[in-house]
Amino acid sequence: MADHPPEALGPLLRKARARLAAAGVDDPAFDARLIVQHYSGTTRTQAIADPERKIDGDAIAAIDGALGRRAGGEPVHRILGYREFYGLRLSLSPETLEPRPDTETLVDAVLPFVKAMVAREGACRILDLGTGTGAIALALLSVVPAATATGVDISAGALAMAARNAGQLGLGGRFTTVRSDWFGKVSGRYHVIAANPPYIPSGDIGNLQDEVRDFDPRLALDGGVDGLNPYRIIAAEAARFLEAEGRIAVEIGHTQSNDVDDIFRAAGYAGGDVFGDLGGNDRVLVFQRATS
Repeated sequence: MADHPPEALGPLLRKARARLAAAGVDDPAFDARLIVQHYSGTTRTQAIADPERKIDGDAIAAIDGALGRRAGGEPVHRILGYREFYGLRLSLSPETLEPRPDTETLVDAVLPFVKAMVAREGACRILDLGTGTGAIALALLSVVPAATATGVDISAGALAMAARNAGQLGLGGRFTTVRSDWFGKVSGRYHVIAANPPYIPSGDIGNLQDEVRDFDPRLALDGGVDGLNPYRIIAAEAARFLEAEGRIAVEIGHTQSNDVDDIFRAAGYAGGDVFGDLGGNDRVLVFQRATS
C-alpha cells in the first residue's frame, strides 16, 4: 500500500505511544504496545532485541486505524477483540461486558470450594448467571478438570461468544449455555451459583468512564434504581437451584457490601464471606443457606 511504507518496529512503537499520549489515553505505552504487537505479529522481546525489524505497509495501516480508534476513546481490548482473564484469552463481542481483573476475585473466592466438592463428590456443577464472555465459568473449568458449568445470559450474542470461547479453550465439552432471564429457563441443581450482575444504579450510568458507558452493553451495567435489583432476584430465587451445601458468589459494587448482605440474610442465607479486590475494595460476597 503506497500510503503506508514499511517502518522499523522501534520508531513505530515510539510514534504510537506519543500519539496516544497526546490523545490523553490513560496508559499510552501499554496500549500502544498491545496494538503494535497485535497487528504486526511481533512480541515484546522482538521490540527490545530487534528494534530495526521492518513492519510492512498493511500492518502499518491496521495499526494506524486501531490507534485512531483508541485515541477516540474506544477501549483497547474492544479494538483487539479479546481480553486476558485468569490466564485465558477470551474473545469479546458488543453484547458482552469486558471482563475486568477485579472479577478474578470471584474465581479465587469460590475455587477452594469447587476443588473440595470435586474431591468429595467427584463433580462440581457451576451455574454462571449473566455469563457474558463465559469468563467466570471458564476460569473455574480451566483449573478444575472435573467441574462442569452452565452459562446463562439473556443475550443470544453473549451466549454465542461464551460458547465460542469455551470451544477455543478446549472446554466446550464441560460448558453448556442457556438463554434465560435470570432463572426463568434454568433447571437442575448446582453446587455453585456465581454472578457478576449489573450493579450500577440506573442514574449513575451517565457518570461512568466513557470507555465503560459507551462500549460495555447497558444490559450488563444497569442494576435498577438503586443498583440492587439483581441481588434481590438471585436471593429470592436461587434456593431451588442450589444443592444443600452449595454456595452463591456475587460480585458487588464497592459500597454495596452491607446492602447485599442484608438482602441475602432476609432470604434465609448466613452472613456472607467478604473478599476484597486488588484495590482493597469489598468486591465479592459468598453465601450459603443458614442452618436452622
